Amino acid sequence: MRRAWLALMAVGAVSAAFAVPAVAREFPYCIKGCDFGAGAGDCSFSSLPQCQATASGRDASCAANPYFNAKADMQTDRSRQSRRRF
Repeated sequence: MRRAWLALMAVGAVSAAFAVPAVAREFPYCIKGCDFGAGAGDCSFSSLPQCQATASGRDASCAANPYFNAKADMQTDRSRQSRRRF
């Protein structure tokens, strides 16, 4: 039993060492209303129709995320671009 526990701990340590972190992403739309708390509300919507569908039938409305940085979201990942110049 002790060996199994140590093996499980070793596998967990190795998998944690090689885990890829999740990419943080900002979302441009927030839902506001009594079901979603105070302040900015729930800002987990990537499109306005998605937010409006969630707000449908509730005492809620959709608004632009005040903390959304569109320029940062639109920047390309330069590590994937070719370094070759034509």
